[in-house]
Amino acid sequence: MFKIKKFLSSDILSDSTHTQKIAYIAVMTALCVVCNMFFEFKLADTQFSLTIFFSAITGMIIGPLFGFAACFLGDLVGFLYNSGGFMYMPWIGLSMGLVAFIAGLIMNCVDLNNKFAIYIKISVVCVLTFLICTVAINTTAFWLIYNTRKVPFTAYLVARLFVQGQIWNSIFNYVMLFVFYPIVFRIKNSIKPSKENATED
Repeated sequence: MFKIKKFLSSDILSDSTHTQKIAYIAVMTALCVVCNMFFEFKLADTQFSLTIFFSAITGMIIGPLFGFAACFLGDLVGFLYNSGGFMYMPWIGLSMGLVAFIAGLIMNCVDLNNKFAIYIKISVVCVLTFLICTVAINTTAFWLIYNTRKVPFTAYLVARLFVQGQIWNSIFNYVMLFVFYPIVFRIKNSIKPSKENATED
């Protein structure tokens, strides 16, 4: 049920040459940089971004550990290129990396014998990443650092989710994941190199 060999990377990378592995990781890191820099927009008081979606897809495509590295590095490079005058927030990169790690772990390492396996696993990814990354890491970090009025954590969490609209941003990203991952899954399987054709450099 649990495929430990896929803990580092996905089928695509494990069956690829060293050059192909570097290329995949570089491309996904670049997409994370672009996502951090350009895929953010505001609707009323809610800021929408596609970072959860892109991070999850990254982990699903290149695997848990490589996905974590690509997303964390993508956030750092995006900040260094254009900080917008804000300080670096390492917990954002950590949460993005963990979204990729959790998504890569569930989608690549857990094998379910069920016709709805993809959607069951995506549901688990959504719940875990929301609780661990959005609530436990991001909200806690903002609460500890910016909570000058000493608001209780529960009240701060409710305000961040429903007043600032983070819950709607999360739902938006998770809906995108349900809609587009089956397409990504088919593409991923179609481009996966066979072991006979993949010769190591």
